[in-house]
Amino acid sequence: MTPSNVLHDLIQRHYAALSAADRKLADVLLAHQKNALTYSATELSSQAGVSKASAARFFRRLGFTDFQAFRQHLRDGAPQPSPLYHMAHQDTPGGPLRQHIAQDTQRLAALADDVTEPGVQVAVKLLTGARRVWVVGYRNGYMAAFYARALLSQVRTEVYLLNEGSGEDAELLAEIQPRDVLLAMDFRRRTHRLSQVVGIACEAGATLVLLTDARVSALAARAQAVFICPPQNEAIFDSYVSAISLINFLATAALAQAPKKARVRMARIEQAHAQLADLESQ
Repeated sequence: MTPSNVLHDLIQRHYAALSAADRKLADVLLAHQKNALTYSATELSSQAGVSKASAARFFRRLGFTDFQAFRQHLRDGAPQPSPLYHMAHQDTPGGPLRQHIAQDTQRLAALADDVTEPGVQVAVKLLTGARRVWVVGYRNGYMAAFYARALLSQVRTEVYLLNEGSGEDAELLAEIQPRDVLLAMDFRRRTHRLSQVVGIACEAGATLVLLTDARVSALAARAQAVFICPPQNEAIFDSYVSAISLINFLATAALAQAPKKARVRMARIEQAHAQLADLESQ
């Protein structure tokens, strides 16, 4: 990993427990994460508006004896949280099915604790009121993006998957206008492409709704609605059960927001299925 990646992951793990003063310093570090190694502790504390003593305590809270140990950690880097890495650091590669299900249950419980009704209402209002809804997600995020597009396109018209596989990302991005909404899936292991696409969409005037496992990030700072899907533990393969559940809930809430329009659209879809005779009868 690059020093920037290491710094981002480190602060993300501790951000929720930091004090207001600590978060000021954390925000400065994130704003300068690409060249964080070039700053001294004095420069960082000055930019954050905190004392040197507060800065020293901040780096100890992150788990380092002092600022120099923190800088050395950034220089040394850290292993990528890949399936191969987790496999190499576990005595056994799996566990009982009951344990696996219990862990997913804990993820859903954590999601319930994090998601608020006002946050849901903001997202649903954006998704139902947008001129067009664009959905994007790379790597494992593609699965969630595909599911979100499949559900939302039943509730409303003009829902598009940005990275739909034909390689026409640029042509689709050129169609984005103000009053559009971008629904983005931001999960590890991240690609540079996602931040580029989000940047282009936001510059074109789109509003960002974000599903992510990062409690603090540059993407989250641009979003009008952010949903935290609980960060992963040390399982070999990440679980997306909370993201899929949340997408299902948002689509259902969007349907409830405009039931008449949704009912008309869903009736037309069912009529088309009947004409095509493409679905097996129950």
